[in-house]
Amino acid sequence: MNSEGQSGLEVLRRQAAEAFERVFASRPTLLVAAPGRVNLIGEHTDYNEGYVLPAAIDRHVVIAAAPRTDRRVCLYALDFRGASEFSLDDVRPDSQQPWSNYPRGVAWALQQAGYQLTGCELCITGNVPIGAGLSSSAAIEVATAYAFQLLGDLALDGVRRALLCQKAENEFVGMRCGIMDQYIISLGKRGHALLIDCRSLEYRLVPIPTGCSLVICDTKKRRGLVDSEYNTRRRECEAGAKALGLRALRDITPEAFQARQDVLDEVTRKRCRHVVTENQRVLEAVQALEAGDLARFGQLMNASHLSLRDDYEVSCPELDAMVEAAWAQDGVLGARMTGAGFGGCTVNLVLSEATEAFQRNVARRYIQATGLVPEIYVCSAEEGVQHL
Repeated sequence: MNSEGQSGLEVLRRQAAEAFERVFASRPTLLVAAPGRVNLIGEHTDYNEGYVLPAAIDRHVVIAAAPRTDRRVCLYALDFRGASEFSLDDVRPDSQQPWSNYPRGVAWALQQAGYQLTGCELCITGNVPIGAGLSSSAAIEVATAYAFQLLGDLALDGVRRALLCQKAENEFVGMRCGIMDQYIISLGKRGHALLIDCRSLEYRLVPIPTGCSLVICDTKKRRGLVDSEYNTRRRECEAGAKALGLRALRDITPEAFQARQDVLDEVTRKRCRHVVTENQRVLEAVQALEAGDLARFGQLMNASHLSLRDDYEVSCPELDAMVEAAWAQDGVLGARMTGAGFGGCTVNLVLSEATEAFQRNVARRYIQATGLVPEIYVCSAEEGVQHL
């Protein structure tokens, strides 16, 4: 964790504990922190049973918690100045306090899986930007699950915890997400990315060499079109896989796809080409990181952005302007859009000594190009959910 991230976590810890005492008139018995995440490479591959390579980042959701003697769960969100409570015997969504549906969903999913929960008081705060594609919702889910786990001494490993948090978001909140966010937040390790096979759910840690920073640039363009275009892209990929006689697009190499692509119409061919080549880029990116070849890793990030822009067509002028501003800077190894697209963030691999100038110069160029003022975060690969 860089010094900014360390100090930020300490501030959040203090804020959560102090707010808990004000709201609940007692001290918390434990504090947990779950990080946000950024996907380094492997975009729109997850629902095609492919590969992704996310890293946890040093921006966090922190929960201060204490047990109750009854079956009630009392929630307070410091950042929303909102309170909500429910009974563990009757867990339903709360339309008045929609942020509370993430912890509610976790309680529901844990109990559906047979875990015996204890009533509790939870005070939630965080500095993971909301709506920027850095998984603030999954951070709340995993932090809540870990708090329930510690309060109830539940036998729950990191994979099971991630899967139940995904179930909460899919079936209780109603957001059809893949496993990547909950996996990296539950299983991440400092200084590492996590290669996830989205078919088998196997994973392994991949070290990120020292001497570079992960710089996340929030375009401040909120993500329009995502739901409708996401569903369209998903249908296009499924149609392409069927036409090629595949279970999923991860089952064909770029070379074999090149030889057989003429059976597809032009749009479907472009969509499938992105997924097929992106899976290959993820595997090559892992090899590059393990060999300490940051230059090659950066080249693969750049190629990923071009593929997302031209073949998958999920970029937008603001994302392109941010990436192009990054590409023009000294010390930038690679830059790409990250997340579903049509707004949100870019992820950049920048030599450590170049990060200060990067922040200044990219912000200036981006403002000139778009009129929007970005948020730029210098991050490092962080530990997954932890007991503070």
